[in-house]
Amino acid sequence: MSLSGLGDTGKAQPPPALFPAPESDPPTPGRRRGGAPQAGPARHGSPQPDDAGRQLVFFGADAAEPTVADLAGLLAGPGEVVRMGGTARLTVQVDAAWRVHVLVAELASRGLAASWEPTEGARHAVRTSYTRVLKPLAAAWLHGTTKRPPDAFHLTGRRLRLWLAAAGTAEPPDCFLLRLGTGDQECWESIGVALASAGLAGTLLGPAEGGPAYRITGRRRLSRLAELVGAPPPAAPTNTWPT
Repeated sequence: MSLSGLGDTGKAQPPPALFPAPESDPPTPGRRRGGAPQAGPARHGSPQPDDAGRQLVFFGADAAEPTVADLAGLLAGPGEVVRMGGTARLTVQVDAAWRVHVLVAELASRGLAASWEPTEGARHAVRTSYTRVLKPLAAAWLHGTTKRPPDAFHLTGRRLRLWLAAAGTAEPPDCFLLRLGTGDQECWESIGVALASAGLAGTLLGPAEGGPAYRITGRRRLSRLAELVGAPPPAAPTNTWPT
């Protein structure tokens, strides 16, 4: 079954993956099984502070149009980018079918066709084609073949939304894990600094502690995360997205 046949929400569907989409995860209460993925919530007017006077969400997911630069959020997590000649390709492995649906739609909204294939451990690899469009992203993040955030790296709402869609895990009642690449130790500290700068200071968990991942705790920080990433995609199961 292709992604274009996942459901009818009355909205234009993104281009299908180059392979049949994986079967949707088992439905949970409150979730529409196989709901069509969206690139994100509709845009609103200029953000306003709430009654508590929290920081304006200038960099929320609905504050700007999707761009290829947003894909840095996947590289902050477990995503990988490789170069070939004057082109580059981005790949990210995910642990659930709903993540495939969301990421393919997010990539399509940025003009990038994506494919997927099953991998070991009931996981899925989502990848783009080699394209010149990704060359600047690869140039910014690769030092030889080593992934490393650029000096000016920061996390916007759209970057966080992509990271969360690929590798975010809720830990009720008041924790959220943002998983990192297992071989990206040189990135972890810089990613933590970027999280703190976004108001999401987290605790780094090593592999022996269930990571690598940053654990975001506390209702205030989770509220901040929810503000930045926007509404959950329809394909996301209940309780997998900060609200």
